[in-house]
Amino acid sequence: MQHTEIGVVHTSVTRADPEAVAALAQFGVATVHEALGRVGLMRPYLRPVYAGARLCGPALTVLLQPGDNWMLHVAAEQLREGDVVVAACTTESEDGFFGELLATSFRARGARGLVIDGGVRDVDDLEDMDFPVFSRAVNAKGTVKATLGSVNVPVVCANALVRPGDVVLADVDGVVVVPRERAAEVADAAARREGAEAGKRERFRAGELGLDLYAMRGPLAELGLRYED
Repeated sequence: MQHTEIGVVHTSVTRADPEAVAALAQFGVATVHEALGRVGLMRPYLRPVYAGARLCGPALTVLLQPGDNWMLHVAAEQLREGDVVVAACTTESEDGFFGELLATSFRARGARGLVIDGGVRDVDDLEDMDFPVFSRAVNAKGTVKATLGSVNVPVVCANALVRPGDVVLADVDGVVVVPRERAAEVADAAARREGAEAGKRERFRAGELGLDLYAMRGPLAELGLRYED
């Protein structure tokens, strides 16, 4: 499958293992990004449309055409409990592709939220519903239903490759994509990282400096850093 496929809906998706998804959901985006090897982040212009929005789940991908939300309605039929809809566009568009009515439809089908490289509207309603959305823009401008895109094809959303079934995690720090076959491995690495950070946190609370904790003084001196009264 190529992300440039147009006019196709793939109905069979290999989703990440549910236990691995649940494990990843315990961690923040920054921790998972580091555990993944500092890859997988979407561009930081994707922001939560309301404070406290957070999501984690396997991706159901949508390729939209600019100013046209037809494929989001098509995608609703393919949703499974816990899915996160990830919508990319064939070119930049900030129109309001998504709002309260589609959120109601998505929730009824089990969706956990939406990540979209485009605009959304009805933000107050989305917050009242507690339906997490991460978007490029908030825009009242409506869309049409006239042009085919695709559902469940690999897409590039905000510069990140997302395949159907990959794990998408989003919080106030951003959006990260974990390849489905690496979900369990990355969850384990994230747990180890959090454990190590807990120890460092206690040392910082005790007043220890990062200069000593991370053995920075020697390398700084080698580069010529000097202290003067």
